[in-house]
Amino acid sequence: MQADQICRALESKLAGRCPKIQNETDYFAAAVVVPLVPQGGELSVLFEVRAAQLAWQPGEICFPGGRIEAADPDPQHAAAREAYEELGLSPGSLRLLGALDYLVSPIGVIIHPFAGYIPDLAAVKPEAGEVAETFTVPLQFFLDNEPLSAEMEVATRPLPGFPTELIPGYTHDWRRRAVYPVLFYRYGKYVIWGLTARVMYDFVGICRSTDGTAC
Repeated sequence: MQADQICRALESKLAGRCPKIQNETDYFAAAVVVPLVPQGGELSVLFEVRAAQLAWQPGEICFPGGRIEAADPDPQHAAAREAYEELGLSPGSLRLLGALDYLVSPIGVIIHPFAGYIPDLAAVKPEAGEVAETFTVPLQFFLDNEPLSAEMEVATRPLPGFPTELIPGYTHDWRRRAVYPVLFYRYGKYVIWGLTARVMYDFVGICRSTDGTAC
């Protein structure tokens, strides 16, 4: 087959293809909901404090959400499923408003966030096995306050058996790879940080109009 024929065949094949992250299985894929609730005539954001007995990130502040399971048809379904389970919501008490930008973290996590609305805060009955408590923060707080930003370094080190002899100059020492920002919001006794703060920061950017006022 001639080169131009091969290229035409490839062009035809690629034209209908939807790109994806080729190494997505290397990451922990999760979906979360940024839950908005009405309070005193304005919108607030609902957060969870993870239960102390959980093996992963006990006591940390997060949004309702979790791993995207094989049975989930898409990330949106996973986000809603986890929110209903963790917040003890009855059917129809959560309305998903739309998808936010997904986040690929240097620590090996892909997060698919969605904005949601819970019209009745009394409908929230946290599942005690996963959620120690919930609390709310006025959305205006995030619109009025920029987060504190610090930096984290990522480094790699070959594990035993890695064939460093095949790569000239490569050693088994740690190798600095990248520096990435870590955000922090302080609200009363609570510190919202890490991936949760990054998702919140992106959501705030969507809420702001071009003149800097709230949506």
